[in-house]
Amino acid sequence: MAEIKITGQNFQKEVLQSRQPVLLDFWAPWCAPCRRLSPVIEELAEKYEGMVKVGKVNVDEEAELASAFKVMSIPYVVMIKDGKIVNTAVGYRTKTQLEEMIV
Repeated sequence: MAEIKITGQNFQKEVLQSRQPVLLDFWAPWCAPCRRLSPVIEELAEKYEGMVKVGKVNVDEEAELASAFKVMSIPYVVMIKDGKIVNTAVGYRTKTQLEEMIV
């Protein structure tokens, strides 16, 4: 399963009401580190399918969500469990570093 596009419309259902932990990637198409991180996020979505939901939030299209999460720099990755933020990371991270956020 690929990453899920998270919007203001599906945020409640896909993130807050998710029974699985959710890894959210706040990104933008013009952001070079975001483009470098994208394949890593995709790999994690495949590797942890059924265990962790992986969502992507385009900060240009979803400014309200970005604002709600106080996103100042991207990429900004957030780990959410039971509707609560348990971990965050700003900037490019390796697959190993992101996996440490998941476990």
